[in-house]
Amino acid sequence: MDPSALTTIRYEAADGVATITLDRAERHNAFTTVMCDEMAATWAHVRTDDNVRVVIVTAAGDKAFCTGIDRAEVPADDGAEYSFDPLTYVDPGRRLGPRSNDCWKPVVAAVNGMACGGAFYLLGESDILVAADHATFFDPHVTYGMPAVFEPTLMLHRMPFGEVLRMTLLGNHERISAARALEIGLVTEVVPGADLPAAAQRIAAAIASQPPTAVQASLRALWAASELTRAQMLDVGNTFLNLAMSKDALAEGQAVFSSGQRIDPTIR
Repeated sequence: MDPSALTTIRYEAADGVATITLDRAERHNAFTTVMCDEMAATWAHVRTDDNVRVVIVTAAGDKAFCTGIDRAEVPADDGAEYSFDPLTYVDPGRRLGPRSNDCWKPVVAAVNGMACGGAFYLLGESDILVAADHATFFDPHVTYGMPAVFEPTLMLHRMPFGEVLRMTLLGNHERISAARALEIGLVTEVVPGADLPAAAQRIAAAIASQPPTAVQASLRALWAASELTRAQMLDVGNTFLNLAMSKDALAEGQAVFSSGQRIDPTIR
């Protein structure tokens, strides 16, 4: 992948951390088919690049993280018919997120403003969300006569069911503040906007400093556990242990312990 060829996103990587920046601030970072193509290609690159251990996803500007699909790509109101054949229709936004592209490296989403509708294709498949204090979250689909299906479904493991229902059914009539998002567990940290990049980088750098096989196997296990029953997950737990319980990973961890050096943790 050639980062210089990207037109709707920016990509950079250093010290085990890749940063993907949605780069359409003039359109509130709304996604297009081109962005979907570029995001899918970027996740494919990240998946196979062993130098990348963690990904930060954020957006340009300070007004919006993403406001869903660019309305310029929605058919005009001229009688054009939508076709949602269950056998053929693939929602374009489904190609935006890491899990849908089979990328199982940790993703930290830094939400720098409005996040609504199709933004949840990314947020629903990210692992840790941090937000600027002016960020807001809402789903406008029903206000514009469209059923909200895929986006709120992806948010069900991030938010209490009642909160997803309220957000979905109120449409444009209500927005979830960053403070409320923290209360309900949608985000794990809220910081002033100017501090958001540093907060995301701190989290990503800490994760990147640890043995990647242990991190990625833990990530897969927890995502599986969120979709299985407790008994089912305990039954298949050894499968995830075997993904990462290698001599090299254990030796790396033992070396950290034996060094005598101890991490000075932050208190959240």
